[in-house]
Amino acid sequence: MADRGIDVVRAHLAKLPPSDSLTVAERRAQYERAEKAFPTPAEVKVERVSAPVAPAEWLRPPGAVAGRVVLYLHGGGYVIGSPRSHRHLAAAIATAGQAAALLLDYRLAPEHPYPAAVDDAAAAYRWLLDQGVAPGQVVIAGDSAGGGLTVATLLALRDARLPQPAGGVCISPWVDLTCSGTSYRTKAEADPIVQRASVEEMARAYLGAAAPRTPLASPLFADLRGLPPLLIHVGSDEVLLDDSAQLADRARAAGVDATLEVWDRMIHVSARTPPAARPACRAAAPRRRASRRRPARRGPGRRRRRASRAAGDAYGHGTPALRVLRFRRASGTIRPCGSPPSRSSDIRPREPASRSW
Repeated sequence: MADRGIDVVRAHLAKLPPSDSLTVAERRAQYERAEKAFPTPAEVKVERVSAPVAPAEWLRPPGAVAGRVVLYLHGGGYVIGSPRSHRHLAAAIATAGQAAALLLDYRLAPEHPYPAAVDDAAAAYRWLLDQGVAPGQVVIAGDSAGGGLTVATLLALRDARLPQPAGGVCISPWVDLTCSGTSYRTKAEADPIVQRASVEEMARAYLGAAAPRTPLASPLFADLRGLPPLLIHVGSDEVLLDDSAQLADRARAAGVDATLEVWDRMIHVSARTPPAARPACRAAAPRRRASRRRPARRGPGRRRRRASRAAGDAYGHGTPALRVLRFRRASGTIRPCGSPPSRSSDIRPREPASRSW
């Protein structure tokens, strides 16, 4: 079933026209068709708001805990993507985390090159604080370029001496705009989505006059000290595998609590895969490679894990990355956790008293 599921996804992707044959406008339109393929469930309330600099959408699923927020930054290489293309994904993550999601419509390149996206994301976080949301109740999350933007935003907030959120979640993050990872070569044939030529084109569009190793554009080359805990998910069959692995290594070397999870046979941002791939994702989960394991927990935590999986599946997605914002109680606080502890490659996080997630 796992093989059939992922093969369905690959067959669907093979039918799409090559990205280099489309204009930017055509690529944006193609990306936003996800809104029709994966409609947001009616029970999720969608509210358009005007956050500073860039507009955004509030996504409020049933059962969201008051004051608990996911600031979600969509992917698309900083050139394509919008709330329309990622509303289903942000809504599923918010539902699994019992949180509201603020889905940011940040400015895109080439019309708005670096640092527009970072400025918009940092402004959205400041706006949340101005609305009375506690920093410890916020997690910043994003996929692909949005995963890189997540780290860049955390760096910008640290440099501005703003209170840090509870953590950051990076799904298949693009953090190296030099595009120099070995996996660009070793995973080129396995990856049906990310191609070096198109990624380099997007990098040029976003960078503008900035150098490729600029820390807030390529956070892999930044000083990562002082960041909150990071959870990084990536597929084993994607070109950006090295981006995730190197980010985790450098974060840990800088003293950051970092969790890296590599999902066997999964492709770029597998959380966006069609419902046909759900059996593949569930079947792949036990084979996830981990650098550290912890004993399985039993009791109430297991029931909460089952509830979180059910919430994700209700949105047409059973992929592992959609469970990145489950919550468990520990020592009177709530904090984000990854997948079941028995399969986590976790560096056990230190619990700052100021963080309530």
